[in-house]
Amino acid sequence: MHILLTWENLAVILAIAYLLFVLLENSLAWVCAFFSTAIYTLLFWDVSLFMDSALNAYYLLMAVYGWLQWKKRSDQSQSITIHSWSLHKHAIAILLIVCATGISGFFLAKNTSAAWPYLDSFTTWASLFATYLVTQKVLENWLYWIVIDSVSVMLYFERGLTSTAYLFIFYVILCVFGWGRWKKQLSGDVSLNAAS
Repeated sequence: MHILLTWENLAVILAIAYLLFVLLENSLAWVCAFFSTAIYTLLFWDVSLFMDSALNAYYLLMAVYGWLQWKKRSDQSQSITIHSWSLHKHAIAILLIVCATGISGFFLAKNTSAAWPYLDSFTTWASLFATYLVTQKVLENWLYWIVIDSVSVMLYFERGLTSTAYLFIFYVILCVFGWGRWKKQLSGDVSLNAAS
């Protein structure tokens, strides 16, 4: 248990660093994300949150992708800029998240010992999508994360991952701040208003 707490706390510290670097649009965010998610992949498997474990394996790949996207474009002076998506795009995304949640939640409930199969599925599918939005600097990623992180708080407290639950409470607060900061930056750049 002591080792679990030590690894969990290290993952929490790296996860906080990740989000702070995202707020600052610094590519070091993805380095912190990589190591934090490597730890969380194992921790979530250990407490039977199988979808969260799979999600963190995906985060490992997205950390590499995000780092390459942010570094490549900044090196070429074609940096990714904060932009917004239409309501239509978000409506389609939300419908797909709900469908995927229902299918995987049903499968997990029938075939595994997964804890909270539908909520675990929801946070996983929504996080897959929201992570992609972060790599592309889509403003609304923060709104998705507020919902996802709020649901995750309950899951992690229930599974005994107390440090992680408190991390996600902190995440919700940072996401509100991140939404405001990115929205202010977006409204300050007239050229971004036409972004799809």
